[in-house]
This record gives sequence, C-alpha cells and structure tokens, in this order.
Amino acid sequence: MPSDSDPSSTQLPFHGRTIALVGLMGAGKSTVGRRLADKLGRDFYDSDHEIEKAAGLSISDIFAKHGEADFRRGEKQVIRRLLDMPPHVLATGGGAYLDPDTRAILRERAITVWLNADIETLWRRVQKRDTRPLLQRADAKEHLAHLVMERQPFYSQADLVVHSKDGPHTHTVNAILKALQTWKPK
Repeated sequence: MPSDSDPSSTQLPFHGRTIALVGLMGAGKSTVGRRLADKLGRDFYDSDHEIEKAAGLSISDIFAKHGEADFRRGEKQVIRRLLDMPPHVLATGGGAYLDPDTRAILRERAITVWLNADIETLWRRVQKRDTRPLLQRADAKEHLAHLVMERQPFYSQADLVVHSKDGPHTHTVNAILKALQTWKPK
C-alpha cells in the first residue's frame, strides 16, 4: 500500500486527514498507532504523552494533584493543537472521546477509529503497567468492565470500528488500513 505522503496516494479516501484512534486503555492505541504511522509514512502523536510534556507531570500526577476535570480540560486543548498540525496518526486517551466538544472536533477534523477490544484482552494488557489512574483501586477489573459498558455508546460513534485482538499488532494495523479504504467523507 502506498504511504499517505506518496503522490500516488492522493486517491486514497483518507488522504489529508489525521487518523485518530479512540478506545479504552489497553485497546492498543499507542502501540498500533506507531506502527500505523510508520506504514503510512506519517508522524505519530500520543495525546497523553503530549499532555505530560505540556504539564511537566505524569498523567497519574496530574490526576492526583489537579483532578480529572483539569486533566480533561488540558486534554481538550492538546488535542485541538494536534489537529492543527499536518495529517498524522493520533492515539487519544481513553476518556478523550467522551467529551462532546473533543468528540465533535475529532469527527470534524480527523477520521476516528475505535479500537474495540474485549474485557479479557483489555485486562491482560492493562496489567502490564501500573500507571493507569482510573485503575488504582481494589476492584480494578470490575471497574474496567464498568468503563467498557459506560463508554461503548460514545466509542461506537467513531467513523470506523476495528477489533483489537491479542496477536501480532500488524493484524490490527492491516485491519485499520482495510477499514480506511471504506471511509467516505461526510
């Protein structure tokens, strides 16, 4: 497949638009996003990493010191700034797409792709890192299951849905590339 920066790719339906990956923590947005960006010859940005750079604090520290509401305000600003940049691949934080303003600007200025993973896959993946503020609790797996149910109606509004399963990340990258071929501007 030609890269999006390749002149022959101007016929691709997603040419000129940022591809924004949305979904729960553990869905693979950052890992898959990096590989997708490489495949397309685009830059990759992770909104959580960009928030940490801007704040000079980790996500966990932002939550602890300033609370989730302040974090979400900063997240919205960072995503708006990133969408002003040339087309790239963007991994958003798990809660970013819940905010109606953030969801609207992502849908207006990017192609949103929900990386949908089942609870067992998410749980296996999130256990690899202990830096997830929303899971710093005794009932972490139950809370994750609650988040799946609570957030599904928002994520389902994404332009495209791709299932993120265990296995080589290239499978998910290829599934995204295939789904992008079906996307049509509104």
